[in-house]
Amino acid sequence: MSGFKAFVLKGNLIEIATGLIMALAFAAVVTTFTEWLTGLLPDTSSEIFSTAPQSFGAFLNALVSFLIMAAVVYFFIVLPYTKAKERFFPTEEAGTPADVALLEEIRDLLRARGGAV
Repeated sequence: MSGFKAFVLKGNLIEIATGLIMALAFAAVVTTFTEWLTGLLPDTSSEIFSTAPQSFGAFLNALVSFLIMAAVVYFFIVLPYTKAKERFFPTEEAGTPADVALLEEIRDLLRARGGAV
């Protein structure tokens, strides 16, 4: 079971799934927006404009649905994922590396001797 936990939490599985969900939701916004714009263009006899024009309400509906989907994904997938990742795989405290600490000590000694740093 620990291998599965590591696969789900350490890998990019959740990030990829979240990105796919958001991309599909945004595709609906783009589709309704372009259909609304093509409905605003003057009617010609070409087949491109033969579809029924979408209303602005359909675009707003898709936009609001996208925002609701984004909130649901954030609060029910992203937030619990980050909390679980922090709990099961804590990040190590980023301390000062030994070489940087040594350089800082040399700088402080030079400053104490009166040298310009």
